[in-house]
Amino acid sequence: MSADQDRTGLILSGGGARAAYQVGVLKAIAELAPRGTRNPFPIISGTSAGAINATALATHAHSFRMGVRGLERIWNNLTAEQVYRTDLGSVLWSFLRWVLPGFTTGATPENSSLLDNTPLRRLLSLVINFRRIQQGIDAGDLLALSITASSYANGESVAFFQSAQELQGWQRARRKGIPAQIDAEHLLASSAIPVLFPAQQIGDGYYGDGALRQLAPLSPALHLGANRLLVIGVSGNVSADHERQLRNYPSLAQIIGHVLNSVFVDTLEGDVERLERVNSTLEALPRGARNKHGIGLRQVDVLKIYPSRPLDEIAAEHITELPRTLRFFLRSSGATRSTGASAISYLLFEPGFTRTLMKLGYDDAMARADDLRAFLGLPHGH
Repeated sequence: MSADQDRTGLILSGGGARAAYQVGVLKAIAELAPRGTRNPFPIISGTSAGAINATALATHAHSFRMGVRGLERIWNNLTAEQVYRTDLGSVLWSFLRWVLPGFTTGATPENSSLLDNTPLRRLLSLVINFRRIQQGIDAGDLLALSITASSYANGESVAFFQSAQELQGWQRARRKGIPAQIDAEHLLASSAIPVLFPAQQIGDGYYGDGALRQLAPLSPALHLGANRLLVIGVSGNVSADHERQLRNYPSLAQIIGHVLNSVFVDTLEGDVERLERVNSTLEALPRGARNKHGIGLRQVDVLKIYPSRPLDEIAAEHITELPRTLRFFLRSSGATRSTGASAISYLLFEPGFTRTLMKLGYDDAMARADDLRAFLGLPHGH
């Protein structure tokens, strides 16, 4: 790709089971594009569950529609037990193995967490052929794939990226980009929600969920050369109109949901707002003054698609789908009540919930079909 070409980056944020919403949006885009369309996103950047969606797309860069159909099949049939072990013995063992050593020896055993995500590793090995990433790059269908994880050693947000050889790494305050051959370890690290899932070792370091301390979620795609961005978020509440009045002291589940939303939602939306402000500032400057006062800044077209309905409300309608074992353990935290649905939504990998989110994503994207066609250069009539 020449330097003056449009390089559209796709940003897929984290959010556990909420990432099913992204698949619905992608399905709509695939239907809007002509049959046989190759990957319309030369740069794909994913975090947490969004990293898994991003990698699955990257492995089908030669056929965007085929990649989206694969994702749709996975999410249509996904259950919690394919992501983490849900049987009573495993949940008890994970809890005791994590808590007891801390009281007795102060040491934490390897791979300790409240939930055992061994099933997710098996699932990734079955549904993702990581060798196809490089094949897509070599064929020119993909420029770069970036997967973000958080280093437990120094708190840095690390974007592991696989790309064409001319792209170099970068170093900024609390964030950097490192060339890598993306594999299951990177996805497990990026999606390792603290406490819930175990830290993942990559090289000599241990990493957790990529949304942790990710101050600039758009940064990896921009560093890799994107000059246009499609951002698919997984917001909890779309506006203040949907805010609930809190009349009682917040439950533990409400507090956890608040923390998770601040990690997975707020940083992305805040970064998009900063980018839009930069664009507005540059537009206000006379063309001749942009290079003089812009200090190297450039305009980056951005199209954002967020849920039109609060995902917390949808999760509240599907709480009973959560495996019985988890409902039993989480009941005391208030998570099994509607007010605790925000926290539950991240773990609700069950067809009723995920299919509802996929339909919402599809409908939201189709409602903006003209915007998507214009942004991606897609013809009408498909």
